[in-house]
Amino acid sequence: MALVAPESPSEQARRVFQTFDPEDNGFIPDTLLEDVMKALDLVSEPDYVNLMKSKLDPEGLGIILLGQFLLEFFPDQDSVIPDSFPVYHYNGLKQSNHNEKVSYVEGTALVMGFEDPMVRTDDTPVKRCLQTKWPYIELLWTTERSPSLN
Repeated sequence: MALVAPESPSEQARRVFQTFDPEDNGFIPDTLLEDVMKALDLVSEPDYVNLMKSKLDPEGLGIILLGQFLLEFFPDQDSVIPDSFPVYHYNGLKQSNHNEKVSYVEGTALVMGFEDPMVRTDDTPVKRCLQTKWPYIELLWTTERSPSLN
C-alpha cells in the first residue's frame, strides 16, 4: 500500500479543478470550463468546450460538477492512495496518555475526495497535522479519547 506516490493525471485534474473552485463547492461555473481544460492541456477549442458544457451540464444549470468532469476526462483512473488505512499514534509523554499509561493508539484514517458533513470525527492536532497531506481525512480511533500530540 502506497500512501505517497506521484500525482496521477486524475489527481492533477482534481487539484487544477479545485483551484478554480476556491470555496470548495465541488463545482465551477460553466464559464470556467475552458480555463480548466486549458490548464490541463486538454483540447480547448470553443466548439469542443461548448459540446462538453452541454454534456457535463445537461440541465443547463450553468455549473460543472467535479465528479462529472473527472468521469468524462479521466474515466479509468483511480487514485493510488487507498480510501482508508490504519494509523497508529504513539506519545511517549506519560502525562499525555490516558491514566498516565504510555501506549500507542490504533485507528483508521478515511481519505475522502470531499468534505462529508455526515462523517465528521474530531478537530484534534493529530487530525489537523494529517490534513496538511489529506485535506478531507477523518480519523476513527479505537479508544474513546483521541490521542494527544503534547
